[in-house]
Amino acid sequence: MAAEAESLLKSGEISSMIRHGFFSPSASPFSPTRFSPRSHSPPFRSPPPTTSSSSPQSFSSFGHRSPETPPATLLEMISSEDHPQCSLVATDQRERRLRVQDRIGSVIAGEGLNWGPADVKLSVSSADEFRVSIGVHSRVLAARSRFFEEKLGRRGGVVEICECNDVEVYVDVIAMMYCGDIRRRLSGESARRVLGLLKVSAAITFDAGVAACLERLEAIPWSEDEEVEIVSVLRQLHLGEPAAEVLQRVLVESSYSSRADAIFLRLLACVLQSKNEKARGDMKTLMLGLLGEDNHRSREFADHVDVSKGTLYHLCHECLNSLLLCLSEAASAGDCHGRDRGILIADIARQADNLHWLLEILISKKMAEEFVTLWADQAELAGLHAKLSCIFRYEVSRITARLCTAIGKGQVLVPNGPRFAVLCRWLEALFDDFGWLKRACKAFDARIMEEGLCQMILALSMAQQQQILMRWFERFMKGDECPNMHKALEVWWRRAFVRRFAGVQDASQLQIVACEYPT
Repeated sequence: MAAEAESLLKSGEISSMIRHGFFSPSASPFSPTRFSPRSHSPPFRSPPPTTSSSSPQSFSSFGHRSPETPPATLLEMISSEDHPQCSLVATDQRERRLRVQDRIGSVIAGEGLNWGPADVKLSVSSADEFRVSIGVHSRVLAARSRFFEEKLGRRGGVVEICECNDVEVYVDVIAMMYCGDIRRRLSGESARRVLGLLKVSAAITFDAGVAACLERLEAIPWSEDEEVEIVSVLRQLHLGEPAAEVLQRVLVESSYSSRADAIFLRLLACVLQSKNEKARGDMKTLMLGLLGEDNHRSREFADHVDVSKGTLYHLCHECLNSLLLCLSEAASAGDCHGRDRGILIADIARQADNLHWLLEILISKKMAEEFVTLWADQAELAGLHAKLSCIFRYEVSRITARLCTAIGKGQVLVPNGPRFAVLCRWLEALFDDFGWLKRACKAFDARIMEEGLCQMILALSMAQQQQILMRWFERFMKGDECPNMHKALEVWWRRAFVRRFAGVQDASQLQIVACEYPT
């Protein structure tokens, strides 16, 4: 038995089995030229001269895979049995590799030119070890790419491109070098796909590819996500005037910021002056959303431009003047009827709605502190409000309700003085109009308003709380349709009669007595 084993070892069969079982026959016996696409000037070594015996050909001259597929090695078969998941991944990569090779082969062959035999074996690999190898022509690469012209010249050999972000995109760029009409080749490609091709074309200085990609990007629409990515990539590539033409749709002039406030004023004024209720409703919702979105976008973009506080308060004063004029007209008209009555009601409602909308914008931008004082100072407006019937005035009380809700929720932070002043000026009017607000105003949420109002009242001094809650209690007991303020009353009661926190004791009245203890 030992003699047979020794004979088998001397015959060389065992070494042959090991060689063919554990070393793939596709391995090249010489070191190929390697470089990484991450650098614009990757290290490049001149490839050694190739011979028919040392360069096994597994690809045709047009990039197609050859019909002869090397058999699986013993190591591959053992690995596939021990690790079925790895086998699935390898199968998926193999199918993907063959698909890419077939695609570039069909592109090259589709040009209808006799390129002759390939003299360069180009191998492109990613960081996850996915690799595609194709046969290409040094004269084509050198003619189309200044990078390949400098590094490869007209010589053949083996070239490896390592750690590509997207192997398929890189191979597609190589295929584009064989195309007579690159623009036709790019037709139908998405913006994100073209952007990937552009980055590779720029990295290997494939000028015709860069120009075609820029032309395609300029012609197609972009989504907002694509827009951000395109601007970022084009700025990084520094492609000069051609890239600037592509970015014309998104780049603004340097003087645009100085004119932004005038544009905001014009847009907001158009909404406030419109009498088309449907258009007003649509644009109010849109503009409020856009201005609210700006609060978050300003953290992402340093050169963000927003509507100014001065512009918003200028519009508030205009709306207050218009509302005051409408209420004065309604008060002087007396018991008007018919068309005039309907027009006055609509005008008052529109101006109050405008002011309510501006208040929403101010709250969303955390600029509403001054509005509290502004609304508390409207003595003339409150006087006219008291003279009119509820059908004319209830929309005005919606402004008070929104402001009290915002203060109670902490969305608007002001000292105690302005808080109490607003309630003194407008709370009685809010009590009077509360029933109309619940029935006639679909957007009014009574529960939310009641919670905010209770919190606002409980933030006042104890004496002020008592004054307001006693007045509410008296009206409620008469059967008036008032807001539900039971919670505020309960908290005030406990503060006043149960917990009874004493005032701060004057430290100057304290006496210190020293005494001696017997030892």
